[in-house]
Amino acid sequence: MSKPSLSRYNMILLAVAACALLALPALADSQARIVRLSDVQGSVQIDKNTGLGFENAFLNLPITQGAQVRTHDRGRAEIEFEDGSTLRLTPNTTVEFSTLGLSDSGKRMSVINLVEGMAYVNWLGKSGDQFSLNFSREKIALDHAAHFRVQTSTQIAKLAVFKGDVEVEGPAGKVTVEKKKMASFDADNDKYALAKNVEEAPLDSWDKEASSYHDQYAKNNSSPYGYGASDLNYYGAYSNVPGYGMMWQPFFTGVGWDPFMNGAWSWYPGYGYMFASAYPWGWMPYRYGSWMSVPGMGWMWQPGGYSNWLTVPRFAGTLPANFHPLVAPAAGTVKTVVVGRAGTTSALLPSRLVVNAGSAGLGIPRGSLQNLHQLNHQVAKSGFAEVQTAPRFSTTSTGSSAMTSGNSASRSAMSSPSPAHTSASSAHSSSGSHH
Repeated sequence: MSKPSLSRYNMILLAVAACALLALPALADSQARIVRLSDVQGSVQIDKNTGLGFENAFLNLPITQGAQVRTHDRGRAEIEFEDGSTLRLTPNTTVEFSTLGLSDSGKRMSVINLVEGMAYVNWLGKSGDQFSLNFSREKIALDHAAHFRVQTSTQIAKLAVFKGDVEVEGPAGKVTVEKKKMASFDADNDKYALAKNVEEAPLDSWDKEASSYHDQYAKNNSSPYGYGASDLNYYGAYSNVPGYGMMWQPFFTGVGWDPFMNGAWSWYPGYGYMFASAYPWGWMPYRYGSWMSVPGMGWMWQPGGYSNWLTVPRFAGTLPANFHPLVAPAAGTVKTVVVGRAGTTSALLPSRLVVNAGSAGLGIPRGSLQNLHQLNHQVAKSGFAEVQTAPRFSTTSTGSSAMTSGNSASRSAMSSPSPAHTSASSAHSSSGSHH
């Protein structure tokens, strides 16, 4: 079996898109950095610096320099950086990404302003990259790994350090907050106070579970980037396909599924329209590598091309009928153009979840079920499987769990005492994934 070549239409499309992008003077510098919204729960909004103000945010939207993200009541969000570092926002929190750039030596520089609310930072500190967080009248500058929580208000700001030492500089001078210690900063009197123990916050469990998810599923990542690797390992699997090499495919795909049937085209200054996939795993396969329609196996993703990320996903073979790249604002607007299904993920799972062939994991929150590979086989045979779920990332429990096939138990990735069950039905038979 030989590898298919890019279709003539696709080659023309990519050439036109490349010319359009090269014509934008700001792109060469800004394209060096891009981060993403890696988890969205409840009401979350983004200001992409388009002049339109805040708009509803959804999973896998790129975040570029100058963007702002805010959460409302019961809203939560996670932002993932290239090396797998994360910034998590609790309800009623606003952050501004004032700098996402590169130093002269090629190190990544990230400067974040915590405008209001509370955020968790898990900075991995790889390759000497630099991270700064401004809150209240204080500043944190990191060149090493650290995991901490910051809360800011008009009077008092608080810092709790879980891992690593964190140095804070402000009007009262410099102070180093050690692991498992806290500090409070009085904005009115320019004073700080250290505490020996960390006060537990209601959403510490959410932060811990989300960190555990990445730790578990991003292990042995072979790509030069860490972001998106955990989702690929959770929602799908790699296989060595003769004539193609190593390929990745999401679970629960089905013969009629294609990777461009759910998502949105979102406009960014200096970039034009970028495609944001609605699938929970849909980051890396749309920014690097190439999609291919493999005979007898359906659409699969071939990793590679890490030297430059893509605004328009690359694919080989026949152009999907519903995939219409946008290279200019439609009808003089820069509003988001939705394709199929695109939207936020609910903070709580429904009590009963149906996993269908052809869904490709859409609607399954990360970490909510374990052993999706086994569930994938059940769905391929019967067409769908019904899963009874427990609350996800709640403030009173540590996660959710599931039983598959009605007789083999599998706990969630985060280990939960809450029960959940799966039952497969053959009422709707259709083809599933070929894993």
